[in-house]
Amino acid sequence: MPRLIALFCLLFAVPANADAPPNFAAAKKIAWRLYAERPSTFYCGCAYHGKQVDLASCGYQVRKQPRRAQRLEWEHVVPAWVIGHQRQCWQQGGRKNCTRSDPLFKAAEADLHNLVPSIGEVNGDRSNYALGMLGEKPRQYGACPMVVNFKQKTAMPPEPVRGASARIYLYMADHYQLRLSRLDRRTYEAWHRQYPVSEWERWRNQKVGCVMGHGNPYIGAVDQGRCPALRRAGDTRRTSG
Repeated sequence: MPRLIALFCLLFAVPANADAPPNFAAAKKIAWRLYAERPSTFYCGCAYHGKQVDLASCGYQVRKQPRRAQRLEWEHVVPAWVIGHQRQCWQQGGRKNCTRSDPLFKAAEADLHNLVPSIGEVNGDRSNYALGMLGEKPRQYGACPMVVNFKQKTAMPPEPVRGASARIYLYMADHYQLRLSRLDRRTYEAWHRQYPVSEWERWRNQKVGCVMGHGNPYIGAVDQGRCPALRRAGDTRRTSG
């Protein structure tokens, strides 16, 4: 009986929508199209053109990695490492094994609600650190107010995206039965209350929800009547990536 219950939960946790990306590689291809209307990085607000980030557009200053800083990457707000370390598959072969053998991890890794466009250097510096509050002032990346504390293994996102970050974390925890520490949950629930849903979040939730088949309930429902054209725009089978 416990196995049947676990299987039942797994089936309903994994997105069943036919348009949802089957894996992380497919999710990235779709993400390029979803954000084409508003090509701006999540934490720093830099414009990007193709895979090239316009650092001058947001006053970004390179901390250490000039090449990676100029590259646009797709970041998991809830890191794949965090998702995987709560799965048995990771203990038996790491991320590759989870992607290959665990349907729930594979779905979570490809969930577009958890993917955002990010400056490569910021993505690398943030690593698998939790998002949280820090005492220091943001000065690592010039005018970009992102803070990464390597000793505390914590990253503090800029105020404009704290609410969005929190709602992504809370959605992922609910949808994939992820455990959050008491401190993290308290922080994200506080950010959710303190920073209301923005117009950008509603726009993103609609775009992503049309592909995934469901929205982030912490943001709102998806208008299915506006979905057909968006699905065609995100369909990797119709256009080359």
